[in-house]
Amino acid sequence: MSRPVPRRAMLAATALTALAHPADAQSLARTDLSEWIGFRTRFLRPDGRVIDSGNGGISHSEGQGWALLCAERVGDRASFDVILNWTRRVLGRRHDGLFAWRYRPEMPGAGGVEDQNNATDGDLMIAWALLRAGRRWRDPELTAAGTAIGRDVLRLLVRQVGDDVILLPGLHGFEQREHVVVNPSYYAFPAFRALASAVPDPLWLRIAADGLGLLRRARFGRWGLTPDWVALPRGGGRPSPAPGWPARFSYDAVRVPLYLAWAGMAREPAAANAARFWMDPTHPRMPAWADLNSDATSPYLASSGIQAIAQLTALRQTEEGGTVEPPAVADARDYYSAVLTLLTRLAWRDLQTTST
Repeated sequence: MSRPVPRRAMLAATALTALAHPADAQSLARTDLSEWIGFRTRFLRPDGRVIDSGNGGISHSEGQGWALLCAERVGDRASFDVILNWTRRVLGRRHDGLFAWRYRPEMPGAGGVEDQNNATDGDLMIAWALLRAGRRWRDPELTAAGTAIGRDVLRLLVRQVGDDVILLPGLHGFEQREHVVVNPSYYAFPAFRALASAVPDPLWLRIAADGLGLLRRARFGRWGLTPDWVALPRGGGRPSPAPGWPARFSYDAVRVPLYLAWAGMAREPAAANAARFWMDPTHPRMPAWADLNSDATSPYLASSGIQAIAQLTALRQTEEGGTVEPPAVADARDYYSAVLTLLTRLAWRDLQTTST
């Protein structure tokens, strides 16, 4: 992993520093606190478990991490602590700082955790939330916990594939003989800056730079969109939609333009093309997904959470940006749409703050 940092690292470095002064609780609009309360009421159990209402009532590490992030952003320490305690107690792994990715309440004999494999996006979100919370509440234990997760992400989940340094989506199941599978939506650029500050290591820059290069290359179909899952040939070469998953820009990949816009890179092709796809006037309604082989689109309307990301991404294509309020959590039919709405609001506030 010693080759020179490529030119695209300059843009990735910008992503790592773009959010140097994120909004704190004082600068959040009152509506954001109200939105969090609405989410908490609908999807957070008293014990700290976040309910994925659209997926059989399961819980997963990414949902716990997003909820921690949202609770910190509005200064809700009580909810933050309860969510963190459940996450550690139920999803914490014994031999590292990562977290089991899924909990099913109907499996009490296994403690609800049927698979101890981690999900890297969940680990990143939990670490980011802990680092932010440690700073906000001047709690060194939270900072130390976030730092430990960051170290284990670098130690366990980074691989060299061809000329690129990549993040595995999880410890197990993604390294095949001929290729390695990557989830582009796990490249949470806004989180990388905080982690790079807490765990200084040039690998963060490589991850961000090569991740950005991956997003530029891995675009397919009529609109040039990012697949939910990508296969990278071990010997290098062009990425392709990963076998074993539908070749779609869908419910995972919608987070790619969100994270790019949040990091100040909404004009990157993976974000700009997503905005053009969503806003394409030939659509009878905004689609939730696109098939990257046939160019077919969903026969139903995108959720309000996806619409929120589309609105943010489209507005960030212009120099002026925009100040239109995103949709409300109350408009969301299920957990995932609601949390995408909340995350979009956080991104919106960060971008408004850094532009003033």
